[in-house]
Amino acid sequence: MKIKIRTELDYDCPNPTDLLLQIEAAIIPEQRVLAAHIDLPQAQHFARVPGHDAIGDRIWLRFQGNLKVVYTGEVEIDRLDADISQLAAVPPHFLPGETVQYLLPSRYCPSDHFLMLVEAEFGHLAGGARIAAMRDWIYQHVVYASGSSNAFTGAMETFVDRHGVCRDFAHLMITMARASAIPARFASVYGIGVEPQDFHAVAEVFLDNVWYVVDATGMSSSGRIAKIGIGRDAADVSFLTSYGTVIMNSQIVEVTEA
Repeated sequence: MKIKIRTELDYDCPNPTDLLLQIEAAIIPEQRVLAAHIDLPQAQHFARVPGHDAIGDRIWLRFQGNLKVVYTGEVEIDRLDADISQLAAVPPHFLPGETVQYLLPSRYCPSDHFLMLVEAEFGHLAGGARIAAMRDWIYQHVVYASGSSNAFTGAMETFVDRHGVCRDFAHLMITMARASAIPARFASVYGIGVEPQDFHAVAEVFLDNVWYVVDATGMSSSGRIAKIGIGRDAADVSFLTSYGTVIMNSQIVEVTEA
């Protein structure tokens, strides 16, 4: 599948501010970037640096004034997919070193607090079958509601409140997977089918020595997303991180099938 992307950001920076931007589709083997262009205003400083685990690029800006950013891209998706319920887990002692960080609790994913819950609810299942059951449980028990969470909401709050947005669904999926000794990470993506259209978030789980996409919201799927970047949770892969005052005027994300 080919995906067309258009993103427009309009923010004000009243004072000189350091900004870390990550909105471009990553150039990685599972997706081919056919065309891409980003318009940025003249900044006091500009630098590209690798994203988390060298997936995607981040852009450092030092900027003051009206920040208008327009990104357009076309991406062809060629991602490995499978019936996740049929996949086997990798025993922890056989996990590659780079996956170990995705077994551990992180800011929004306190997996150590979910051990007993996950065992009680899903202990009769293993590997991909357990992941599929947890994905379906989240879809059935958590309501997708725009504006129902904030930048401080973690997986525990989502589990208790039973509502959230895509990042909350991803955080809860990641937390439950890690509590099951299955590496899981957060992926910031552009997705076909996401309503309302915006930056989207999904989980990725490590099964049979491959990372597989899991979208617990049910809105998109592995072959219908373009990955921007990955991290332990949303804190690692925010589309815009500011070290100073930033005021949002508008934000538009459009993702369509090419």
